Amino acid sequence: MRHQLSFACNGDMLAASLDEAPGTAGLLIISGGNEVRSGAHRGMATLAQRVAAAGYPVFRFDRRGVGDSEGENAGYTGSRDDIAAAIAAFRTAAPPVTRVVAFGNCDAASALLLHQPLALDALILANPWTYESDDEEETDEPALPPSSAIRARYMSRLKDPKNLLRLIKGEIDFRKLGRGLLALGTAAPPSAPDSLPARLDAAMAGLGCPATILLATGDRTAQAFAQNCDSGGIPVRRLSSPSHSFAGDDADWLVERILATLGSAEE
Repeated sequence: MRHQLSFACNGDMLAASLDEAPGTAGLLIISGGNEVRSGAHRGMATLAQRVAAAGYPVFRFDRRGVGDSEGENAGYTGSRDDIAAAIAAFRTAAPPVTRVVAFGNCDAASALLLHQPLALDALILANPWTYESDDEEETDEPALPPSSAIRARYMSRLKDPKNLLRLIKGEIDFRKLGRGLLALGTAAPPSAPDSLPARLDAAMAGLGCPATILLATGDRTAQAFAQNCDSGGIPVRRLSSPSHSFAGDDADWLVERILATLGSAEE
């Protein structure tokens, strides 16, 4: 059964939803971008329903200044108190829960890393956000893909027999080809010490709880994370998909990964 509730965070009241289930391990969903707790096309509400049907309680909430919650929206970089208050509210609303697993996609995954330590028992981090940008809309991808994605695309074109035939016929611009080949051997520059990728690397290296990273290999945000960050030994699970939010059939894969983590947390 799903309940609507509210809880306090620094004097503001935040709106939340709890999907009840008998499990002692519960899932806390952190919304990405400025999305409300139901997610794009109710994706997070559906995810919560599926996880609860498998036996695990699920708690979702709108951070301050978003959706039905009071207060000022401080973005994912200012959401530590919101997350901490949500963890406490989850444990109060679902007393059987003894272990809390948090799931976040995009900048919600980055928030879970940047705001450590938190009273969490495991993390599921999907397509973490690594771009230095004020645009936190989860569905808005950068205008250009990372260089690793460009190189991968270039290599796939070079392997295509049709493109090789065009090369033989002289239909390909050799100057552009030369620049592309040079780019194939160019390593990405190291991140500045105070950059977002460097801060995420430091957070992953010092993480005090188990974590899993989920990457949709065709998604630009995931590609940028793979290029710019070192997972620090955290297991990485990859899905061959361009879907940033694991939409459609990809949702089954996401649910399987989440249930596996919850099952391990409950053991």
